[in-house]
This record gives sequence, structure tokens and C-alpha cells, in this order.
Amino acid sequence: MSGTDGVGTKLRIAFMTGRHDTIGQDVVAMCVNDVLAQGAEPLFFLDYLAVGRLEPLQVKEIVRGIAVACKESGCALIGGETAEMPGFYKAGEYDVAGFCVGAAERAKLLPRSDVAPGDVLVGLPSSGLHSNGFSLARKTCFDHKKMTVDTYVPELGKPLGDALLTPTRLYPKIVLPLLEKHAIKGICHITGGGFYDNIPRILPPGMGARINPTAWPVPPIFGLLREWGGIALAEMFRTFNMGIGLILVLPANEDNALIRELAEQGERAFHIGEVVRGKDVDIEGIIKLF
Repeated sequence: MSGTDGVGTKLRIAFMTGRHDTIGQDVVAMCVNDVLAQGAEPLFFLDYLAVGRLEPLQVKEIVRGIAVACKESGCALIGGETAEMPGFYKAGEYDVAGFCVGAAERAKLLPRSDVAPGDVLVGLPSSGLHSNGFSLARKTCFDHKKMTVDTYVPELGKPLGDALLTPTRLYPKIVLPLLEKHAIKGICHITGGGFYDNIPRILPPGMGARINPTAWPVPPIFGLLREWGGIALAEMFRTFNMGIGLILVLPANEDNALIRELAEQGERAFHIGEVVRGKDVDIEGIIKLF
């Protein structure tokens, strides 16, 4: 199995703050989490970094973040490409992308075809915005509210820029052991498109999902963005992960054991919904689409 992704417009926050120590984890996480969602163990990773002019300290921060994230994900950083492109990028700016290859036994690839009504959805918390929704977040914070990355936000306990740069969680070391012990039928990585676009990808035809949005604590950053931008709840769930970075689909009799096992490891997980007949992603009390 293979996957490729970038960091998107979150890079703009790194440029604005001058911090480049988190971007490496973002680009690794976006790739290894996608490979994991297919039931595969990430094996190796390559990066592509394009800059206008090579700035050694900046590149060192980015690549160090990539290397550390690969180690934490259990995959090898085997190479990459650094392209210096004068006149193409503004001073201090760059783009970065990643490529990951993983492997799984063919019979254990996800999603399984036996996903059925009554199966439960268990959500694993995100660390924040991860690496999607930043075009709307930037418009809300900087264009609408006229804030800066240095604006201290009491509800977050830190400057806005630091909160927005919180890196994407790495899920492989948490989830891979669970695949050996539990009948996980599918894994959904909540990225661009939020709940409405990502969940249907792992469900068979004729299957939908019902989500209880009160089943987990939503991190403050999402409530603030909604308040600052006057964003409808439906749009929030369409654009952001809303505090859930990964969703596991299990038979109804397996979720409690999995949640207890994670709790013993200091990891939180929440029963956030179930599979239902139909083709809707129904977030209770908010909206029904499709």
C-alpha cells in the first residue's frame, strides 16, 4: 500500500511564525495515517522539499521533524529530494510533500466487506486541527478577526500561532497492535472533507453512519473558530476533524474491550456512533446530508 500527501496551507502559519519544527511531523502523519487506514504497517518514507534558496537551519528543522516522526511511526526514512528553485518561492518559503509505502497481508486489508448495520464507530482524539481546514482557519483568524500569530488566546493558553501549529497525531503505534487483537473492520482518517466526505469511503454501498457529536470533548480551538467566524456547525464538521482524528469500525461487542485496553495505555477513545442502513452521514441534531 502507498500514500502521498503534503501539509497544505498550514505551511503559511510556519512562515508567519518562523517555526519549522512541527511541519515534518505533519507531512509524515498525513501519509502514514492514510496507509494505516488501509490496514497496512508503514515501512518506509521519502520526502520532497522545494525551496527558493537553501537555508540550512530551516531545512535542518524540517528534516529533523520528518526523521523523528518516522521513528515514532516505526517506518524508515530512506531518502528524499531537496530542490532549490531560485525565483520560484518567496524568501523563507517552501513546499514539502511525503511518500509512504506500507504492507499488509492481502486478506487483512481494510475496509472489510462485512461492515454491517449495528457496527460501532470508535473515535481516537486528534491533537487539534491536524493539517486540514487551514484555508478557512486562516481566513477566520487573520482576515476576519485581524489577529496575528502572536495573539495570546487565554482559552488555548498559548499564542494563536503555536496552537495552529500543533502537529498532526501519529496513529500507527497506537492502532497496529489493536489490529492483531480486535475485529477492526475499517479505519477512517479524518482529513480534508471532515466527517461527511471521509466516513462514506469506508462503508459498503447502502450503509451510512449516525454520529453523536456529544460523545467526545471537542478541543477549544474548534469552538473558537466557530465563534470567531460565525461558521455553521455543519460546515465545521465538513471542514475540520472536530477533535476526532481517526475512527475505527468494530462489531458492537468489541468496542468496550478496545476502549478499556487503550485506557490502560493512557490513550482515550470514545464510542461516537454506529453504522446504519442508508447512505447518509447523520450527525445528530446538526444536519443530514446526501
